[in-house]
Amino acid sequence: MSLFTQSFFIACSLLFIFPFSVCAIEADEIVVLANKMVPESVELARYYMAKRQIPKKNLLLLSTTGEEGIERDLYDDEIAAPVHAFLTEKPEISCLLLFYGLPLRIDGHIAPATGQIKEDGYTSQRQRDPVASVDSELSLVRVREHPVNDWLPNPYFIDFQTQKTQYQKGQVLMVARLDGPDPATVRRIIDDSLRIEGKGLSGTAYFDARWIKPEADKQLSGYRLYDDAIHRASEITDKILPTVLNDTDLLFQEGEAPKAALYCGWYSLAQYVDAFTWQEGAVAYHIASAECITLKRDGSQVWCKRLLEEGVAATIGPVGEPYVQGFPLPQLFFGLLLDGDFTLVEAYSLSLPFISWKMVLIGDPLYQPFRARGILP
Repeated sequence: MSLFTQSFFIACSLLFIFPFSVCAIEADEIVVLANKMVPESVELARYYMAKRQIPKKNLLLLSTTGEEGIERDLYDDEIAAPVHAFLTEKPEISCLLLFYGLPLRIDGHIAPATGQIKEDGYTSQRQRDPVASVDSELSLVRVREHPVNDWLPNPYFIDFQTQKTQYQKGQVLMVARLDGPDPATVRRIIDDSLRIEGKGLSGTAYFDARWIKPEADKQLSGYRLYDDAIHRASEITDKILPTVLNDTDLLFQEGEAPKAALYCGWYSLAQYVDAFTWQEGAVAYHIASAECITLKRDGSQVWCKRLLEEGVAATIGPVGEPYVQGFPLPQLFFGLLLDGDFTLVEAYSLSLPFISWKMVLIGDPLYQPFRARGILP
């Protein structure tokens, strides 16, 4: 696990002193992807597009497997290549939205280790770690040839805004997914998000750290540094919502987190803890490996699947081992969301350090749970 620096967190905190000028993405900037081999996928995509008034021309129907995993060469041929072609001469598109019925993971690699340019011009190369997120790979679908042997710096990430990255914002797309254990869950997420936007998300924010907050001048590294990030998120949220911070080794237990609106915590690997009653429109994620490896497997207790089953409207998780620095920074993600000007997908993209990697955002990309409140001046 590589280390963040204390200066990184200082730089991040400047966001809330000198906010970026923003203009939230519009409906016509989103391309919706659905799998025409899965009827529910197309039905849900059209339902969402009508609710959000996304132009019908922005729907791309793909023909691919309905399984959660797909091999790299099939991903290239059946998903990446048609999406790349569809986006040609569409510079106005800034976001892709994948729907229920499309694969979640890239599970293997058949292309040669040195890479091979296929007839359609789309290139695949062997990745060091064979498991990747379909969504994260699609963020670079505009680039015909790019390495997939490791993560790549995300040019939207706030700490990289002043640095030169391998790929620039115009080349990189924001990506979200509306998915879940079943079609009813997806429809519920869409409806909940729209309802809450009109009145604002209310309830309590819960943050589950493992240790007490360190002294301000203490040099931190590794998990201690990330644990401190959860403390910082709770301090930001406490200015807006009732906030509960747990700084003991024991996670929130059954009945200890009623009316939960926001949540971030760790570490219960693939074992959801039923401590919460979720508010309509809740946003929550748990920091642990492979918590989004499946959304549909019967009996699975991974956090993304269980959070959606229990009623949250948006969550984040990895399809494999992302390492702790692969997760969005909680103080950034929740701070941007609470600002009210940023959409869900923008808050995610600005707080996510790496692309072409493991992470998945599940939720309505246009969701603004605090827009109605006008919280910050």
